[in-house]
Amino acid sequence: MSSSGFTLIELMVTIAVLAIIVSIAAPSISTQLANQRVKSTTATLENALKEAKAESIIRRQKVTVSYNNMSNPKVIILTGSDTNASTIASYNYNASSTLTSSPATATVTFEPSKRVTATITYTICDTNTAANPRQIVVSRVANITNQMGVTC
Repeated sequence: MSSSGFTLIELMVTIAVLAIIVSIAAPSISTQLANQRVKSTTATLENALKEAKAESIIRRQKVTVSYNNMSNPKVIILTGSDTNASTIASYNYNASSTLTSSPATATVTFEPSKRVTATITYTICDTNTAANPRQIVVSRVANITNQMGVTC
């Protein structure tokens, strides 16, 4: 009688080979996911800054951008300078990402004259230290630049 199928040893060898491949690939995948979170948070912050710049010109009033790393969910808030300081927009960003600013004021104010109150540098990091942090710089003339190659 001939039987077709796999022996127990063949199945165990196959599972062992798959386990080795997964253990090699897992750290790379987690680093890629962390890098993607940093990119996503960077894009969210950059879009919020660009919207604040445009809204300050359209509304002819100062628009302030602030962030809160302690809230759940973490949020970036655009606030107008009208009498009731109304919220123009808010953006959520990934809970594993952390924003820091230099100077540590955590806010930047766009003026209708296409300027900001002070140059500010935002650094975006992730809880996974293997991720590549990014930086956004807002110059005094409201130019917004995105850079890599920074440290947290």
